[in-house]
Amino acid sequence: MGAALALRRFGNGLAGAVSSAASLYGRDTAVVDPERTLTFSELEGHSNALAHALVNHGIGRGSVVGMLARNHAGFLEAAAGVAKTGADLLLLNTEMAAPQLRDVCAREHAGLVIHDDDLADRFEEAGGVRVMPMSRVADLASTHTTAALPSVPPGRTIILTSGTTGTPKGAERDVAPRQLATAVAALGLFDTIPYRGGDTMLVAAPLFHAWGYAHATIGLTLGCTTVLRPRFDAEATVATIAERRVHVLVAVPVMLTRLLALPESVRAELDTSSLRLVPLSGSALPNGLAAAFMDAFGDVLYNLYGSTEVGSVTIATPADLRDAPGTAGRAVPGIELRIVDDEGRPLAAGERGHIAVHSPLTFEQYTDGTSRRAVDGYMLTGDTGHLDAADRLFVDGRDDDMIVSGGENVYPSEIEHLLESHPDVADVAVVGVDDPDFGARLHAYVVRTPTGEHLDADAVRDYVRAHLARFKVPRDVTFLDTLPRNAAGKVVKRELPTTS
Repeated sequence: MGAALALRRFGNGLAGAVSSAASLYGRDTAVVDPERTLTFSELEGHSNALAHALVNHGIGRGSVVGMLARNHAGFLEAAAGVAKTGADLLLLNTEMAAPQLRDVCAREHAGLVIHDDDLADRFEEAGGVRVMPMSRVADLASTHTTAALPSVPPGRTIILTSGTTGTPKGAERDVAPRQLATAVAALGLFDTIPYRGGDTMLVAAPLFHAWGYAHATIGLTLGCTTVLRPRFDAEATVATIAERRVHVLVAVPVMLTRLLALPESVRAELDTSSLRLVPLSGSALPNGLAAAFMDAFGDVLYNLYGSTEVGSVTIATPADLRDAPGTAGRAVPGIELRIVDDEGRPLAAGERGHIAVHSPLTFEQYTDGTSRRAVDGYMLTGDTGHLDAADRLFVDGRDDDMIVSGGENVYPSEIEHLLESHPDVADVAVVGVDDPDFGARLHAYVVRTPTGEHLDADAVRDYVRAHLARFKVPRDVTFLDTLPRNAAGKVVKRELPTTS
């Protein structure tokens, strides 16, 4: 009865999950980080106290509160506390620089930002934004009652787009259907990914990212113990899996690459046999990564394709990833998917076009008032792709990544996937740059493997020339130590050097 009342009061978001879990699982361990361990009842009480403190500071329905914090128990306490006031929660990327934070907070009308203490310097130039460090949050919570708050309509959770090519934008949905949409999305995930109540779940994906935040909510709802670490470290992650007997690792693709880069002797010393599920999202899987990871850790990988604008779209199961390497999987139950041409007409299996989705999770608009193109109720995701004969999706690239070089359409992702298969290439990004003769030309940024020091620009071009058409050979090749990636593992192409 208590759980049902909590969901009625706060909805099925994070606040509702915290309150309902407290009534069901009380003294069980809810959250573990390197500094603290909280039961479900403690998480409920702490978030209630913070909510009372925030209300006393003028936060409530109509307010927007930003959250700039890494993965730790305080994030969940503060996020649930904000939600219980009825305010909107704005999730901010911890990698944002001060100018970006200033712009985003102004555009989203954030009246307060709660932040990790060591991120205070980000706000020295963000004039007009009221801030509250996590240490102050804890002090406030300790002086207020832990009693439940009066019922308020749930506010929005504003999740920013990745911002790999520009300033991140907030994506919003109507409040009324959001609770139903969230339930539909969760049921679709549960229908494909075999989560279990009471599992130990290590959420390595950032909590400010939709994937990490959703799994924190799922974990609380199912009575799981959620394990958090403020920063991702491959060796510490494997050690945590072994020590805590972790069943579920929530990650983004670049984390898997780093886990596989650990010396085999290190992995062999730690027992990861408890690992049952690795739900993955955030960016495309590099060529061969899924098979290599499953060869090392077992057939535990579930790869989701989706976006902030349309939610979950497809999931590739371990069987899909074995049978059709590179696939993004089949549509999540409750989601309709099609590939369309430039005029919005559906295309047949094998034909490349725009990925279009009909989903209850489709957003209404960005917070700047703009939206995405939709055709017959199907919203275009901004990606290109194709379906195979088994209705499995393959994501071929971004619509805005396509370049026209000498009159030929070229998708950089095709060259990236090829170069990922080169034994001396550890990482790669390909972009189009202006060219006075051809309109645009290809520029490849390559990270060599430790044993690939001999790889040079001519060898890269020869490899592409041997497998693809001549107009797809990169004119420019730049070697880097690392590629600039955001917390979700996506390459931030605007941060690539502009000279070869």
